[in-house]
Amino acid sequence: MPARFIPWILSILIAILSGLYCIVGPGGHHVWLLCAIFVGFSIVGFMDLMQSHHAILRNYPLIGHLRFFFEFIRPEIRQYFLESDNEEIPFSRAQRALVYQRAKGASDKRPFGTLVDVYKPSAEILLQRGNPISPPSVESLRVRVGGAQCTQPYFISLFNISAMSFGALSANAIMALNRGAQKGGFAHDTGEGSVSVYHRKYGGDLIWEIGSGYFGCRNSSGQFDPERFKATALDPQIKMIEIKLSQGAKPGHGGVLPASKITPEIAQARGVPMGEDCVSPANHSAFHTPKELCLFIQELRQLSNGKPVGFKLCIGNIADWFAIVKAMLETKIYPDFIVVDGSEGGTGAAPVEFVDNIGMPMRDGLRLVHSSLIGVGLRDQIRIGVAGKIVSAFDMMRALAIGADWCNSARGFMFAIGCIQSRSCHTDHCPTGVATQDRLRQGALNPMDKSERVYRFHHETLFAFAEMCAAAGIRDHEAITEDLILRRDTQTKLTPLGDQLMKIPVGALLTAQAEQILDSQMHGLGKQWSLAQASAW
Repeated sequence: MPARFIPWILSILIAILSGLYCIVGPGGHHVWLLCAIFVGFSIVGFMDLMQSHHAILRNYPLIGHLRFFFEFIRPEIRQYFLESDNEEIPFSRAQRALVYQRAKGASDKRPFGTLVDVYKPSAEILLQRGNPISPPSVESLRVRVGGAQCTQPYFISLFNISAMSFGALSANAIMALNRGAQKGGFAHDTGEGSVSVYHRKYGGDLIWEIGSGYFGCRNSSGQFDPERFKATALDPQIKMIEIKLSQGAKPGHGGVLPASKITPEIAQARGVPMGEDCVSPANHSAFHTPKELCLFIQELRQLSNGKPVGFKLCIGNIADWFAIVKAMLETKIYPDFIVVDGSEGGTGAAPVEFVDNIGMPMRDGLRLVHSSLIGVGLRDQIRIGVAGKIVSAFDMMRALAIGADWCNSARGFMFAIGCIQSRSCHTDHCPTGVATQDRLRQGALNPMDKSERVYRFHHETLFAFAEMCAAAGIRDHEAITEDLILRRDTQTKLTPLGDQLMKIPVGALLTAQAEQILDSQMHGLGKQWSLAQASAW
């Protein structure tokens, strides 16, 4: 008999002996219980031998289940016992701890030196000045969004809640985020699930994201409805309009919310019927070319009575991005802002290949967008926001140094309201009530308590950012440049961050040498510029 069968055979023997003891001996409740347990084990082992779906269970009756059990609890074992403090999968324990500490108002100070290897490649250092200055106030850390074609500019905080829809997040989570945003005076992006009653309850500033499903502004056939859009866009709580071209988690991929997960509240917010799958297509139907995108921006700006309108994208085909730039130049219609989403972002579920291998990371996409706009002389008219694993003040400092005007964070604010990175967001079994529509589970999340944590996380992160500005001698955050940071290259040599980044002179892409200038920054970039057409993607 194979040794692997021994546990099952022992279970049978114990079941028989304990059963006989109960029948012919004194027995007792404990013996009967023991007998029942091992009878159950014996039956499980027998069923393992009879089934044909799992080779492991057939070869290892009974004990084969241990493999599935340990595989099931592996993420928790790794997270709580094996994971190092700085191992990012996707956020390290140190990063999560920082958010938790700031959100709870606990000390975020660290004793006994850094845990980071400051000599490894990619290590980064902010250069402090010999004459530090007083830090700017947290309230002053804002930037004006709204170009010449905008009549209702918005002064956005440098740190805001990134796009997460009601439906992906629970009602209690949305209320906690929005109440925190209202108290702290910063913006809350609705995500493409539109504006729900939970976004409106506490009156926090909203950025209304409009995706390809046009949720909240669609007609019965799923097309864009100008009148429905206008009715919502004129709400004073909505400060900016953001067209989602693509997102970091799954760029170029649509989505489906199954009918079984659509509640009456989700249906009302999105403007979709109950009992049908809620489809978000991969592409937009309101426009099909870069020029039409610009015209759509102009239409939304007019319908919203001059509010800032922009778009969000994860950079993919570079020629497609250049086509948008050329469309801006030809139409003279400019977005008020562009949000660059990184492929390292994403709060929802997506196909593995899209998560791991599609889309440009945030820092690369940000620098391309920033440099391109400088190259065509539009950078001073268009603000740039970024999203992609931003949870600390240094994350913000680096992003602004590379070219951003403000930062968004999704998972950082999820941690602030209790997320423990269980990575079960797509199962509706979120253990903390953040990413679930299960009323019992989300009932454990107290919006009033968690909103205070949202407020504190935002405030303490900006306070730390202000202190970093003071150490670097920066009086105005708009003066932050790449020269403030040194970064180790692959040979572990410290070099200015700017030396590792794309640089295009002002107006250079408007000259006959545009292709050569781009090729000097990245091989083949000039060809992408020549291929780009404003009239087609």
